[in-house]
Amino acid sequence: MTQGERRTPARRTVLGAAGAAAVLGASTALPTGTAHAAEVRGEGRGHGHGYRSLPVPTVIAHRGASGYRPEHTLGSYRHALDLGAHVIEQDLVPTRDGHLVCRHENDITGTTDVADHPEFASRRTTKSVDGTTFTGWFTEDFTLAELKTLRAKERIPGTRQENTLYDGRWTIPTFEEVLRWAEEEGRRRGRDVWLHVETKHPTYFRSLGLGLEERLAKLLRRYGRHRADSPVFLQSFEPSSIQRLAKLVDSPGVVLLSAASSRPWDFVQAGDPRTVADLVTPAGLRWIASYARGIGPTLDLVIPKDATGRLGTPTTLVRDAHAEGLVLHPYTHRNENSFLPADFRRGTDPTAYGDSFGALKRYLETGIDGIFSDNPDTALLAAADFTAAARG
Repeated sequence: MTQGERRTPARRTVLGAAGAAAVLGASTALPTGTAHAAEVRGEGRGHGHGYRSLPVPTVIAHRGASGYRPEHTLGSYRHALDLGAHVIEQDLVPTRDGHLVCRHENDITGTTDVADHPEFASRRTTKSVDGTTFTGWFTEDFTLAELKTLRAKERIPGTRQENTLYDGRWTIPTFEEVLRWAEEEGRRRGRDVWLHVETKHPTYFRSLGLGLEERLAKLLRRYGRHRADSPVFLQSFEPSSIQRLAKLVDSPGVVLLSAASSRPWDFVQAGDPRTVADLVTPAGLRWIASYARGIGPTLDLVIPKDATGRLGTPTTLVRDAHAEGLVLHPYTHRNENSFLPADFRRGTDPTAYGDSFGALKRYLETGIDGIFSDNPDTALLAAADFTAAARG
């Protein structure tokens, strides 16, 4: 270890049987078709068709099982399924030749070994993306063939040092590869593999002639995920991207919502003065419900933190969104102290696990329909606890 105190086995084994798979790096699935698997996954509370049939609370693996594997790799996605996640998230950015690939950002400096490739040294550049300046390497400056020569690595190695064991193991997947993978996994596991797909910086990429929505819709139609009951959510921080997608496919859309004082970038570009605070009012939610089926708010919009970083009183967002027929999938739960509210941190090591179950209990008690988690096994156990308590 080069940072923080030595971790005891309890740091990972505390998560129980599902967490043990993460400790051992196992690729075996949890025992499907058994009462144990149903309990861990929180199954049995979904109703209706399409996304309404998913278990509630729904556990969405944030960039895959990114608490245990480098994010947005087939290894991270597969491990999330093995842990029992209900839905797997992808973020989409384009290559120079128009392919959609899975990266959290178009800046791939921190998530690949591109800096170790001298043949790409001249590609390092500075860009302004959605009003923020970045220096590094960007997907839109590479062809898919060039990107495929790179290997994925852990984005926050100082926090997740164990994950660096898997650095270099996987390439950057295209979204079409993920769709084929999901089909194969679905056949193997005997159930649909649900995806939660985000268009990243859509206004920025459209300005470069690399519009995301048409490319995404084409792939969804090709693989039969374009219908209202298809096992996929489409999400974006830019409402206009979801509106555009709603005209191309019937897949359910989710509007992501950042800090209350922020403005979606498409609003900034269009001169729309509304902020996220306007969008989470009853009127704003009614507007979102006219073209989307859900919202993905930051957890702080569900339960704000006080000046000390402790959880305060829940807002009315859950009630107000449900009144408009919207589902809520807030983001992001993580186990490490540095990501938890101050009242659920334990010890002095920011990279150690805190009282993740305690924090999840508070969030789930608000009535949210699901949650994005880097540690889906933890979220699944918390969801099972919540469901059992609700049943009395």
